[in-house]
Amino acid sequence: MTEPSLAGGLSAYAIRDEPYYRAVGDEIDIFAAAYACRLPVMLKGPTGCGKTRFVEHMAWRLGRPLVTVAAHEDLTAADLAGRFLLAPEGTVWQDGPLTSAVRGGAICYLDEIVEARQDTTVVIHPLTDARRALPLEKRGELVPAHPDFQLTISYNPGDQSAVKDLKESTKQRFVAIEFDYPAPAVEAEVVAREADVSGEQARGLIEVGLRSRNLRGQGLAEGASTRMLIHAGKLLRAGAPADAAVRAAILLPITDEPDLREALGAAIAASLPAGLAAS
Repeated sequence: MTEPSLAGGLSAYAIRDEPYYRAVGDEIDIFAAAYACRLPVMLKGPTGCGKTRFVEHMAWRLGRPLVTVAAHEDLTAADLAGRFLLAPEGTVWQDGPLTSAVRGGAICYLDEIVEARQDTTVVIHPLTDARRALPLEKRGELVPAHPDFQLTISYNPGDQSAVKDLKESTKQRFVAIEFDYPAPAVEAEVVAREADVSGEQARGLIEVGLRSRNLRGQGLAEGASTRMLIHAGKLLRAGAPADAAVRAAILLPITDEPDLREALGAAIAASLPAGLAAS
C-alpha cells in the first residue's frame, strides 16, 4: 500500500492499518479495476455481510482516505454537498462530506443509499458519468472531481420496495459487485478471526446462523448476519453462556414477533452444537 497523499483536510479519514477482509471471489480485482478507470461502484448484498469492511479494506489497499456517509430518510442534498452557515465573521460556506471527498481525492462511500430520498441521490449523477463534477448550485460553483476521487454506494436488495428503491437511471451508472454471506467454512474462518473464538465455537455459531437463514421468507426478512455471529462470538469470548450469547446477539435483535422468536429459539436450542460452549 502506498502512503496516501491527502488534500482538503482529509488526513483524519486515512486508514493507516489494514482492515481484515477475507475475499470470497474476484471482488478485490473488480473494485481495483474500477478504481483504475475511476468508475463508480455499487455494492449489493444483505446487511452485515461485509460490504463496509470491504470498502475500508479497498481504501487501505489503494492508499486513499475514506469518507463514509450513512444514508437515511432525512438526508438532504445540502447534507452531502454543503451549506452556508452563520459565523462571527459573517456567512461562510461549509463543504459537506461528498464535496470534501470530491475536492480532496477520497473514496466517498454512501452506505445504504436507498434509505436516502430520491431527490437527494440525484446529486451524485454528475459524478458518475464523463462529467465527473459536482454542481454546488447555492454557490454557483462546479467542482471538478480530483483525479483520485471515486464514488461507492451500497444497498440491500432485500430492503427494496416501491418506496425505497434505486432508480434505474441511478443503478445503470455503476459497476456492480454482488455480496452474500460466505460459504460456511469461510464464514467460520471470519467469525473465529474477528471474535477471537475457537474454530469449533465458530462452526457452532455458523450452524445457528444457517438455521435462521432457512427461515427467510417464512416470517423473517433476513437471517442472522455475519456481523451478528461475530457479536455472539465476542460475548462467548467474554464468558457469556452459549445460549445467552445467542439470544442476546441473534435471537432478540432479529425479530420482535413473539411467536417467531419462540419458534426460532426452540429450533436453535434443540440443535445448539455441543462444541459451541467449549473453551
